[in-house]
Amino acid sequence: MSILPSLRNLAHSNDGLRYENAGNLPVYRFEQLTGDPALVHAVFTRQGGVSAPPYESLNLGHTVGDDSVAIEVNHDRVYRAVGTTRTQAVTCHLTHSADVLLVTAADRGRVVGQGDAMITADAGVYLSMRFADCTPILLHDPERRAVGLAHAGWRGTVKNVAKSVVQAMVDRLGCSPQNITAVIGPAIGPCCYQVGEDVIQAVEAVFPHESPSDNNSQLFSRRNGHYAYFDMWEANRRQLKTAGVGQTVLSSLCTACHTDHFFSHRAERGKTGRFGVVIGYRGNTGNE
Repeated sequence: MSILPSLRNLAHSNDGLRYENAGNLPVYRFEQLTGDPALVHAVFTRQGGVSAPPYESLNLGHTVGDDSVAIEVNHDRVYRAVGTTRTQAVTCHLTHSADVLLVTAADRGRVVGQGDAMITADAGVYLSMRFADCTPILLHDPERRAVGLAHAGWRGTVKNVAKSVVQAMVDRLGCSPQNITAVIGPAIGPCCYQVGEDVIQAVEAVFPHESPSDNNSQLFSRRNGHYAYFDMWEANRRQLKTAGVGQTVLSSLCTACHTDHFFSHRAERGKTGRFGVVIGYRGNTGNE
């Protein structure tokens, strides 16, 4: 499969973002996470799988109504594309929380519980999550050779899952925040994320100087005089900066704008699949 020209055009407009073929699947990779050849990361699209509409085609979500056989084929393709197997991957049940799970080599091949972030410093372990508008946050500390992966919807954002995963890497893995690079992957953007009063109030409680009524707000914008749009990218970037992360990279790709490339729960009115994100260090002990 060749990567569509439109994908290449999107890459040209985003510094550090690369589009590649990985095992015949189109993937996104970030220059800032490619310094160590042992570090593996990939943001997959919705392309290259076997699921039928409305889940076409590389759906990895088990709870959206898709055919289970197709989902299994898609998972095998994803892990083969990054040079591993499902027995090396670890995932969790996403709950829109700020809970962080510590993953070790003993957890390979498992669903480790409920949470919205995972961290590991063990080689041969691949953290894996699924998305369809919520914000993927990939983290890497090259000094500690540790990685993290977080899932931040609006609920996770107001609970500050970004800070929680950084703090867990510091407290539980011995990382230094300034050594961590964080990548904010494709998610619904401020161009499309219209929100209601419940979200507005929750965000204002966490960011007290931000309000849709403020024309200088960096987290809210208004259209037609009254519709409020929320910038989850900027909210998570700000929280990562406050947590002391040395570098934060934004993909600035809106999933709702690009439903030909990504699944979008909002744009597709809840009837859609989930695209995958994987990060981990290759093992050097022969266990892979």
